[in-house]
Amino acid sequence: MNRLKDATSPYLLQHADNPVHWFPWGDDAFEEARRRDVPILLSVGYSACHWCHVMAHESFEDPATARMMNDLFVSVKVDREERPDVDAVYMEATQAMTGQGGWPMTVFMTPSGEPFYCGTYFPRAHFQQLLQAVSQTWRDRRDEVLAQGQKVVGALTGATGLGGGAAPSEEVPAAAVRGLAEGYDRVRGGFGTSPKFPPSMVLEFLLRRAARGGEGLETALEMADATLTAMARGGMYDQLGGGFARYSVDAAWVVPHFEKMLYDNALLARVYAHWWRLTGAEEGRRIALETCDWMLTDLRTAQGGLASALDADSETPEGRHEEGAYYVWTPEQLTEVLGADDGAYAVELFEVTGTFEHGTSVLQLPRPPDDRERYARVRAALLAARARRVPPGRDDKVVAAWNGLAIAALAECGAYFDRPDLVEAAIEAARLLRDVHWRDGRLRRTSREGRAGDNVGVLEDYADLAEGLIALYGVTGDAAHAAFAGELLDVVLDRFADGQGGFFDTADDAERLWKRPQDPTDNATPSGQFAAAGALLSYAALTGSARHRDAAAAALAPVVPLAERHARFAGWGLAVVEALLAGPLEVAIAGPADDPRTRELHRTALLSPVPAVVATGDGVPLMEGRTPVDGRPAAYVCREFTCRMPVTETAALQKELTTG
Repeated sequence: MNRLKDATSPYLLQHADNPVHWFPWGDDAFEEARRRDVPILLSVGYSACHWCHVMAHESFEDPATARMMNDLFVSVKVDREERPDVDAVYMEATQAMTGQGGWPMTVFMTPSGEPFYCGTYFPRAHFQQLLQAVSQTWRDRRDEVLAQGQKVVGALTGATGLGGGAAPSEEVPAAAVRGLAEGYDRVRGGFGTSPKFPPSMVLEFLLRRAARGGEGLETALEMADATLTAMARGGMYDQLGGGFARYSVDAAWVVPHFEKMLYDNALLARVYAHWWRLTGAEEGRRIALETCDWMLTDLRTAQGGLASALDADSETPEGRHEEGAYYVWTPEQLTEVLGADDGAYAVELFEVTGTFEHGTSVLQLPRPPDDRERYARVRAALLAARARRVPPGRDDKVVAAWNGLAIAALAECGAYFDRPDLVEAAIEAARLLRDVHWRDGRLRRTSREGRAGDNVGVLEDYADLAEGLIALYGVTGDAAHAAFAGELLDVVLDRFADGQGGFFDTADDAERLWKRPQDPTDNATPSGQFAAAGALLSYAALTGSARHRDAAAAALAPVVPLAERHARFAGWGLAVVEALLAGPLEVAIAGPADDPRTRELHRTALLSPVPAVVATGDGVPLMEGRTPVDGRPAAYVCREFTCRMPVTETAALQKELTTG
């Protein structure tokens, strides 16, 4: 029988009607494999994954293939977004054995969980042959299979924390800028060739580097400006509805892989807002706000959280499911919606040349429109027409880590751009995570429809949520958010530390896999370790806690060996290094919340491009003893709780912030 019908994951529920006798990950599957004396077939994917859907339609919905899987294996289906720990250890094995990875991930393993053959997507005929071959090898050459599994496990269970090194110095970010410049695409922006992923964490580092000055300032700003501009104007950005696709399949940011992930958009909304904060680039403001609006329009759940993703595939008018069908246009379709004149205008404006599949094009915006009124009218008409298409499916589970990233973006964009609705959305998401995900002093990773899942939080959940809560406190002055962040970080320090200055990705009492995952490098999101370092550093700035500051500095040790040659995988760590070297600045705003002068000082502090942690209201140690001056609201700029003389004018505060 298929045992996925009670799952909370939309991805697992997509497979609940397969003829495959799927098990969810758990002891029952391993006990069944031992009872039957057969290998386990582990299939890992996620809801928005295009090739996961292809393999499902070709193989998992095919009765003949399902019969082979049921007869020869115990089959286990895992949502990688629910169980990043399972995904991490078996992806490491897959990459070690094949030289590459991806999803769907297909792993054959012993009933003890040791992987002995790994791959990704297999076409049906190849997959059927593989099922027969693996099963026969298990029967006839069992000793070789077991030895292979033990060899893989033995080779991959060494330490990977890269901890224990020297603390980062000013030379580290300078070396990183030099290393990034070597792989920078000076023609099209970004780094490397195709495919191109949005380098969100690296861009955050480059903006902080440019704000602080020092060696590499001009190069850092040039790379950030060009990359942010190119991504905003290309096809990877949804020019009608806002929000970014997962990546561009080409080097010029034209043709996207169409899935849209919460984590990408939360990170990018924040970095575009920071670009505007540093340079005043109007494009940064526009993209940040459009991306936030897209998150709330398409991803917000009834409970106030943010859903995980939209699928890459959607239904065509003919009833087929094709990648990108919801987003692409032909010149004829534009004319049908807009009429001849505006249709011709849209074809030229959005570069609709029929170069994609079936003569369609994604929409680009290679240059800002001259006629803003006409552009707005055309865009609104096309968006309304697109809304009548069948939209992509939505994975509506709420992931704690990604909602933490979204809370930070929504709170800051709301404060920067006078959008209290965005701040309120951040507050509601934080409330959901506190009320639903926080159980008995521990965090659950996911929820759906207001019900927490069974999967325990991993390091990135605690760290990213703490980061978001500290940003939300800085905007609202509600000390309850900072207090919750402190509770989360206590768990990080007590349950995730590796004893060498770094952190494991799972808690010390989490399910034991054949390896306890630990990867300090960034992937599509900040690594848990670097995210923890950033949140710990900010919390130390609010509280004066030496324990938290020392832990943050120690967790940044892997940045040193990664900076020059592998900076693309340490972007968030480098951004936190910039904050550490800057202090970070601690800015306490003292004055009545309803006084316009207090609000003006508060906004000025939030707009500091140099890394700063902002406090206002009561309830955090940084505010203790900070009072108005002669009845006037005042700002105190401090480093490690040593403060300069307070100022009462915004111009004076700006000077204090920019002079370090």
